[in-house]
Amino acid sequence: FCVTAVPFRTAVFKNPRGKGQLALPRHYFSVCFSSKLSSLFQGISLLQRVLQVIPSCKMLRLFVANVLNQGGRAAQNGLGGRAMPAFASQAQKMCSSAPEEEVDDPNFFHMVEGFVEKSVDIVKDKLVEDMKGKGSVEDKKKRVEGILKIIKPCNHVLAVSFPIKRDNGEFVMIEGYRAQHSQHRTPCKGGVRYSMDVTADEVKALASLMTYKCAVVDVPFGGAKAGLKINPREFSEREMEKITRRFTMELAKKGFIGPGIDVPAPDMSTGEREMAWMADTYSQTAGHNDINAHACVTGKPISQGGIHGRISATGRGVFHGIENFINEATYMSAVGITPGFQDKTFIVQGFGNVGLHSTRYLHRYGARCIGVLEFDGSIFNPQGIDPKELEEWKLANGTIMGFPGAETYEGNLLYEKCDILVPAAGEKVINKHNAPLIKARIIAEGANGPCTPEADKVFLANDQLVIPDLYLNAGGVTVSYFEWLKNLNHVSYGRLTFKWERESNYHLLESVQESLERKFGKMGGRIPVTPSADFQNRIAGASEKDIVHSGLSYTMERSARALMRTSVTHGLGLDMRTAAYVNSIEKIFRVMEEAGLTFA
Repeated sequence: FCVTAVPFRTAVFKNPRGKGQLALPRHYFSVCFSSKLSSLFQGISLLQRVLQVIPSCKMLRLFVANVLNQGGRAAQNGLGGRAMPAFASQAQKMCSSAPEEEVDDPNFFHMVEGFVEKSVDIVKDKLVEDMKGKGSVEDKKKRVEGILKIIKPCNHVLAVSFPIKRDNGEFVMIEGYRAQHSQHRTPCKGGVRYSMDVTADEVKALASLMTYKCAVVDVPFGGAKAGLKINPREFSEREMEKITRRFTMELAKKGFIGPGIDVPAPDMSTGEREMAWMADTYSQTAGHNDINAHACVTGKPISQGGIHGRISATGRGVFHGIENFINEATYMSAVGITPGFQDKTFIVQGFGNVGLHSTRYLHRYGARCIGVLEFDGSIFNPQGIDPKELEEWKLANGTIMGFPGAETYEGNLLYEKCDILVPAAGEKVINKHNAPLIKARIIAEGANGPCTPEADKVFLANDQLVIPDLYLNAGGVTVSYFEWLKNLNHVSYGRLTFKWERESNYHLLESVQESLERKFGKMGGRIPVTPSADFQNRIAGASEKDIVHSGLSYTMERSARALMRTSVTHGLGLDMRTAAYVNSIEKIFRVMEEAGLTFA
């Protein structure tokens, strides 16, 4: 193990087994692992001694923190998921001696709890004032405080371990979690992710975030989340199917899946394929007598009860969320830009499902994409990047790098000047150290938890608008709700009214034509009535996709108005995150307060 100071702006992580290396930009040390050491802890001990003698140990400690914060997931991919996790756990302990102000890497669950506690302090007195009944103020205060305490913790956390037999005959143990944060509304709802970063704390944090997210957009679900600690790239399709189906059975045995209990959905490294496997497994086993069995998950293929528009839902929701704020002159004046998408530039971090569809819709409505960041590099073109061409390039080549419509960007593209920054990759990528370097006037959180609380303070001080994750990326759960309702109703949207609407529209045109002919006569022949282009597109009636898109747009617009009103009511200014948490806590409180407490 060695640490070498180098004059370059890149740190190179080499796989000790010679299977590849990973370059992380803008760091100042290279770290290599040597297989000659009998124990990795010897290397950690050596690094601790180096820290004692190098004068610039602050820089080195910050480097280690940045590796953990920004390069962890990518480094695991580069190192095959082996060497990096062991180093990370030791490096975290080693960095604990650094001054607290140097490192901004809070536990994600504690980060969400901190946001909740801040919002509770703001809304608590108002909840006491608004509480109905004849009790004393002190009794009301105790009841409010009691319900607010009930809202915070996770109700249930399931940890499972199970073996699978790999294609080569080897047996491996798979570790997984499912957290149910709240049952104030049922079923619980939340995605399933496959990642080597999965921990119980992360799953609990994301489950709690789902509770507040559902409340913000008025989707009647409690929050949940699941994760399997695996790297999907290391398993074949057959092995992935075995893992997914076995995990579904583990959830079913403990009552953690079911149409009215807990409804998973796609998340990181999962999609329609995994949801189809889960739905089939549940319907053929625990749910074989349940006519609604396929409603046990959402995000399924259309043939398995999915819904049109689900794949693009989160990205489309990000677009609508930005749209609602960027067209508000009051907020745009506060951040120093003009309303509307025209002439606006944006940069996207992460070109997966959310990043891709966000880019497509922003581009379609007049904004210009000037840069895209991925784990393996960044591309930049101030004249604009066509998202369709970039999507085709990535599908063909497996990477955005080398795309002929842009140049490779050296350095950190997050710091480039633009109007809108869309972090749609990982958690805590923006902290108090790099937040002051970000020039975007709007930070639109496509990912869950991309900004730390300290970064939020920097943005508020600089009059930059952060559109928070629990509102902005709620498009996915909104359309999941539509899919769940479709599965329970056993009929697709529009099927019962499609023909009626189409014939009614044609009758309307005929009625207008007949009225004109009665008034003006038919001397020169019949009077033509030509519908406008927009009406012509709608004349045949609304398809399922049209209904889904309309419902999502309305949901995001109504929720944005509610956040703005909450912000004004509590004097929060540009602090939309606190406004979103306050808004959701008020709704959850009302449900629990009016329902009462069982056996309390």
